[in-house]
Amino acid sequence: MQILLKGGILLTEGHSPKKMDLFIDGNIISEISAKVRVEADYVINCEGRIVSPGFVNMHNHVAMTNMRTLLDDMQFSKFLETGFKLDSVRTEDEIYYGSKLGIAEMLRKGTTTFLDMYYSEDAVAKAVQETGIRSYLGWSIVNKNMTTQKGDPLKNAEQFISRFRGNDLITPLPAPHGIYSCERDDLIASKELADRYDVPYTIHLSESRREVYDLVKKEKKRPVEYLEGLGFLSERMIAAHAIYVTLNEIKMMGRAGVTVVNNPVSNMKLANGNFVPVIEMIQNGVNLTLGTDSAATSNSLDMMENAKLSSLLQKNYREEGTILPPSQVIDFMTKNPWKVLRRDAGILKEGFLADVTVIGGNVTQIPLRQENAENILIYSSNGNDVEHTIVNGELLYSQGNYLRLNMEELRKKNEEIFDHYRSFMNS
Repeated sequence: MQILLKGGILLTEGHSPKKMDLFIDGNIISEISAKVRVEADYVINCEGRIVSPGFVNMHNHVAMTNMRTLLDDMQFSKFLETGFKLDSVRTEDEIYYGSKLGIAEMLRKGTTTFLDMYYSEDAVAKAVQETGIRSYLGWSIVNKNMTTQKGDPLKNAEQFISRFRGNDLITPLPAPHGIYSCERDDLIASKELADRYDVPYTIHLSESRREVYDLVKKEKKRPVEYLEGLGFLSERMIAAHAIYVTLNEIKMMGRAGVTVVNNPVSNMKLANGNFVPVIEMIQNGVNLTLGTDSAATSNSLDMMENAKLSSLLQKNYREEGTILPPSQVIDFMTKNPWKVLRRDAGILKEGFLADVTVIGGNVTQIPLRQENAENILIYSSNGNDVEHTIVNGELLYSQGNYLRLNMEELRKKNEEIFDHYRSFMNS
């Protein structure tokens, strides 16, 4: 398939947006120039629109999308308890349909790649294959005494990795849930599994005060110090949240090349701290990215919502309006993820993967100019402004149309599942 995006304002690697044509041939960006003079299967008029590298959602539990609102307004400990209770009764079909619903929402809002953490990721993988989104699927590993999974979580994870290894749109990986749900041996074995298959691995880290205090009481070390002592830190580690970390821990992560995922909407809704110390992380070499967390905690899978808030929270809390400008935040959700995900992607550049998002800035964001396009994207736009989402060179969402999805059927199925969960919680 060939797609020609004509006359859009392209967000360039050097953060100097330019009005250009972009030509996609197969799954690769083939040409970027002032005027592309070739024929294409699809020609999309991008005049007055922003053309961006596709957004990467670096932390999600996409199967929980059909649990939206069921876990609202709870203390974090109660949220975990109730969530694990629901996990124990979920079926493969319910996980599949919840995943498909979440993927539809992400495509609608410009996300072309997501990193997931859950059990039964083979059901999520099925939804990925049917929808065409790019994914990094982390099989959740918890201690055998805590799990709701059938069988051994570590063995389940390895079987999943073996099955989907080499798939173009699915990269399987281990996802130890957290230091409070994994014992020392679970964490070491998870890291060894990632090493053996040469894939990234992801973990919840320092998400709540209680998590930190309980570990200090048990191990006499803070979470990052504890993980460093296990040899767990590396340039392939993806740490979700990392709210309650000290400067010493930040330096440890920086030296190891760790990637951190900031989830500002979910963190605020769960009342887990004021903000992630993003500036200190950047200063000390930590790779910063963005995520939404699940729709059960953030209630939306809108990356632009999280991008704006990640900047505003830092400005407000530090009383410094110059920090985290749009150019830096755009990198959090486009370029930076690929430092750990390791593909030629996240930049509008010839030869790179054709994962592209078109934002309709001409509809409400006036004036849109080359010089203010990045500001318009971060400060003035949201996911509902997305007009087209292209993944791996395929147009998957276009102006209200999902090219691979029957949304009426999908909504009906998930409404039935939601009602089942609500009845279960009330029983």
